[in-house]
Amino acid sequence: MAKLTLYHAAPSRSSIVRWMLEELGEPYDLHLMTLLKGEQRKADYLKINPMGKVPALKHGDAIVTEAAAICTYLADEFPDAGLNVPVGDPQRGPYLKWLFFAPGCIEPAITDRASPRKEVPHRGRLGYGDFDLVMEVTAKALAPGPYLLGEHFTAADVVLGSTLRWGMMTKMMPERPEFVAYVERLAQRPAMQRTIALDQELIGG
Repeated sequence: MAKLTLYHAAPSRSSIVRWMLEELGEPYDLHLMTLLKGEQRKADYLKINPMGKVPALKHGDAIVTEAAAICTYLADEFPDAGLNVPVGDPQRGPYLKWLFFAPGCIEPAITDRASPRKEVPHRGRLGYGDFDLVMEVTAKALAPGPYLLGEHFTAADVVLGSTLRWGMMTKMMPERPEFVAYVERLAQRPAMQRTIALDQELIGG
């Protein structure tokens, strides 16, 4: 049995971690969950993730939840894959920023845009500020290419790229040229292609 076990459902955010695992090239097991049956809310799984959602990763005795945290953990645990930026490297700051910008700013911004409140909240109460600014900051970061940190593809690209791909597929964020070009580059990566194919098999696509 592999030391790595991903609690996974397709489609869901756990596909972000599956892509990360495919990039690592490390063996892993899948513990498949059927969300429509409520398996994520059963007592045995709530011991793994009390939030009752996927993904969750078990690595030996360690359990990690939240997709960006899992990708950060995996990148540091398996540095030979070159998907992290080590402590002490000046680029680690931007690397960490983009790892958590996607779930902390981009995802809330597009979710709020898709499900507007009756009353517009004060800008200062929103952790991401405003939607247009989030899109602009992201586009400027991606413009130089090919990846967030130039030529160095990292776990931050897995997290951010997954978010942009989902956002454009669901039409909840604009198809800006910078976003489209970035996601198209990521789509050429064999690990992403494998992940898409494997998840399509699970959902019968």
